[in-house]
Amino acid sequence: METYDIAIIGTGSGNTILDDRFGEKRVAICEQGTFGGTCLNVGCIPTKMFVYAAEVAQTIRDAARFGIDAHVDRVRWDDIVSRVFGRIDPIGVSGEDYRSSEPNIDVYKQHTRFGPVQHDGRYLLRTDAGDEFTADQVVIAAGARAVVPPAILECGARYHTSDTIMRISELPEHLVIVGGGFVAAEFAHIFSSLGSRVTLVVRGSALLRHCDDVLCKRFTRIVANKWELHTHRNVVGAENRGSGVAVHLDDGRTLHADALLVATGRVSNADQLDLEQAGVAVEDGLVVVDQYQRTTARGIFALGDVSSPYQLKHVANHEARVVQHNLLRDWDDTEAMAVTDHRYVPSAVFTDPQIASVGLTENEAIAQGFKISTKIQDYGDVAYGWAMEDTTGIVKLVAERGTGRLLGAHIMGHQASSIIQPLIQAMSFGLTAPQMARGQYWIHPALAEVVENALLGLR
Repeated sequence: METYDIAIIGTGSGNTILDDRFGEKRVAICEQGTFGGTCLNVGCIPTKMFVYAAEVAQTIRDAARFGIDAHVDRVRWDDIVSRVFGRIDPIGVSGEDYRSSEPNIDVYKQHTRFGPVQHDGRYLLRTDAGDEFTADQVVIAAGARAVVPPAILECGARYHTSDTIMRISELPEHLVIVGGGFVAAEFAHIFSSLGSRVTLVVRGSALLRHCDDVLCKRFTRIVANKWELHTHRNVVGAENRGSGVAVHLDDGRTLHADALLVATGRVSNADQLDLEQAGVAVEDGLVVVDQYQRTTARGIFALGDVSSPYQLKHVANHEARVVQHNLLRDWDDTEAMAVTDHRYVPSAVFTDPQIASVGLTENEAIAQGFKISTKIQDYGDVAYGWAMEDTTGIVKLVAERGTGRLLGAHIMGHQASSIIQPLIQAMSFGLTAPQMARGQYWIHPALAEVVENALLGLR
């Protein structure tokens, strides 16, 4: 039986751990899917490449109001797909080839689970192909998978998830999306901008309910003008109708579509690994880790979506750097270990309008007992926003009254994911709103002035 110093389950952020410092270690890498994980293959990267194409199409359609006559003659869906995956697919192949070529690394291309802990304390791992090997240390970076409600899963109708929708053979004339979160909002933007009619079925009253209430309600109101929304609704069944699908709602209505996308969230793969065999605790479906990314089993670390509620690539990358450092330290020497910092975790939704957030929403700040000051600043009130004739973009800041400490920042509008970055920096390094507003120059007439004005407006 092969024995390794380290076994890594998953090749998303887990694959970034290995560098020259691990050159003398025998390493097993276990990957049942495509090298590179969710972000590279079916998540952040390909979706943003589709988003960019969608934004180009939308810009052309909006050009007339700026005195430019232009129109979209045709959307070549095949060429869009080829552009995206013609660039992405070779990365996974080359990544696997590279790891396989390293003399100290063996790659196992099957699903891998834990077996009983061995008498010498090493961890037994078993692949679906029947291979068995042991490791002194293990990194669990097995990610998450799409959730499909039973009403759809069990009915036999054709459906897609975010894992498959980007590779469909043709652009659907009508796409029904079940879900109201960030995945649903991004794909609704992509397909509607490229010419599909889009219908969303949402359980609640609004889209993006994780956002601050002001952004959530405004966003829902804006997109209701371009997407068909069925709020307070559940899918009770679906069936194939010719080449399309019929989606049945709980109010008795039936939606007829060319394709069905299920975007109802993702769940950790912790339940796929037989973790109890190794003594790794799981809580609420997530692998339990401490601030050093250690699990409850000595020598086993976890990172990313398998253990994190954030399900964000930049969080997984941060945790991977912590694990990378700590793997080379004694398990009990916490003073020498790196610590994860999840104080201010930003997120963005690449839809239209774009949304970015960090920190507490207004309601969360109040619930935590803060006395707060808030400010909502319109994009159109600063020079660049006015030049763009922007009527929907806003910056909302939440600060502690009296101290000026920023508690949360929430932006909806053009390049929200970029202009929020100085606010993330301010919160991370403890700068107050007055320090941020007056302690530096703000370029005029850059769009970032909307952040400056929002900071100045806090009382």
